[in-house]
Amino acid sequence: MNYLLELDNVFKEYSNLIAVNQISFKVPPSCIFGLLGPNGAGKTSLIRIITGITRPDRGVVKFNVNSNNNSSLIGYMPEERGLYKKMNVGEQLVYLCRLKGLSRDQAHQSVQKWLDKFEIQSWWNKKVEELSKGMSQKVQFIATVAHNPKLIILDEPFSGLDPINTNLIKDVIHELKNSGASILFSTHRMEQVEEMCEEIVLINKGKNVLSGPVKEIRQSHRENLFKIETQNPIDIQENPEIQIIEQHENFITVRLREGQSSNEILNYLIMMGNPILAFNEVLPTFNDIFIKTVNSESHE
Repeated sequence: MNYLLELDNVFKEYSNLIAVNQISFKVPPSCIFGLLGPNGAGKTSLIRIITGITRPDRGVVKFNVNSNNNSSLIGYMPEERGLYKKMNVGEQLVYLCRLKGLSRDQAHQSVQKWLDKFEIQSWWNKKVEELSKGMSQKVQFIATVAHNPKLIILDEPFSGLDPINTNLIKDVIHELKNSGASILFSTHRMEQVEEMCEEIVLINKGKNVLSGPVKEIRQSHRENLFKIETQNPIDIQENPEIQIIEQHENFITVRLREGQSSNEILNYLIMMGNPILAFNEVLPTFNDIFIKTVNSESHE
């Protein structure tokens, strides 16, 4: 595969603090890629290196795109927003597009397209200081993507947005991905990782502690838990072969023992004559995986 972005043993130290410690990962084209980690893990330092704000002390950051200016390939929306409060929205967006290499006509056309898309054409002459947090968030998003970057870095992109605008931005992110862009998505909301990301890298204390496709990671952390729903209240007779984790009237969660088949549990319940409505494996949430992995690394 020809990856859009490759990091190879990237290292960055500030005084006596190692912020990024030999991190390597690859971002495919047309991918929503999660960059995760607790506060202070090194995410911001890594993003600054990718965007060229700072340089690594060692290691390589490689874009596999023909361009004389890597900054034009990147759209970056930091968690701390950076709009000019006294400038008009339209004037500011055109200016930011021109900094990324678009001509005045190209910039004007692109900004108009995005304002139309978000149905905020009337904001062109508004000053940023007149906007609410959610409104300025949408303007910041447009500033990030209007120059048509190949790599879009979004740091907590849904902060300050109501559910309707959150869904709007989610839909646009998927559209950008389907049009060929890759999105490097940094968030503390693990449910958003499960919903949106195809691959992730989890860093802690500057190190890469977990990476890979989201579905494969969840499968690799499975704990052989199964949840069963029955038509009538469950009354399981004492059975040493069944390890009950949680039990309610019509629901039961069990853990398979080593070498035990889920069919054994299912057949036992069927023989009890209680109609089974659902029998599903319970995979760990990404929040569970995140906490378990970070805690494990912190105690090493």
